[in-house]
Amino acid sequence: MDDAVRAAMAKWPDVPAVFGWLSLDARGRWRVSDTVVEHAGLAGFIGRNYQADAAGRWYFQNGPQQVFVALAYTPWVFRLDGDGSLLTHTGGAPRPVAAWLDEEGHLLFSTADGDIGILHDADLPAAIERLHCASGEAVDPERLLDTDNWPRGAGITLAAAWIPLSPIRRSEVAPRFGFVPTPQGDGDHCRP
Repeated sequence: MDDAVRAAMAKWPDVPAVFGWLSLDARGRWRVSDTVVEHAGLAGFIGRNYQADAAGRWYFQNGPQQVFVALAYTPWVFRLDGDGSLLTHTGGAPRPVAAWLDEEGHLLFSTADGDIGILHDADLPAAIERLHCASGEAVDPERLLDTDNWPRGAGITLAAAWIPLSPIRRSEVAPRFGFVPTPQGDGDHCRP
């Protein structure tokens, strides 16, 4: 968190939170009232001050004010770097421990910190090339769409290591990983 944000929080501790104004799309872009934030400085500021509360609601700490974020899917969006490492939409380097594939074909990674993120769709072709079983045999991507015929020992090789891949239903993701996709206020808040 930026020092200026900490100072503002100390100076004005009782500023109402904002809901329904900021969102994160499935490509890792911040949106203000459905308009993509194009300014790199503003996007970076939001990213540096992005965190979750104890209830699993993700927000941007904008000075003394919490601006809660509606999530298109997960709280994190990952990009696959050329060397096979993951980067977050905020520029971080997560440590993936497991991979998940939902019924819609979205590839997700959970991290050592307990977070979950979706892989940017532009990186799916490169990720498919990295799929294989623990035994080394190739994984037929078509079999991954049939949970009754899921390939035994499926996984993906990233820069850090081979990561196991399991099926998951989209409806299970938020409860399993403890986040709220569309945070709602509980009284003392602002709406746009």
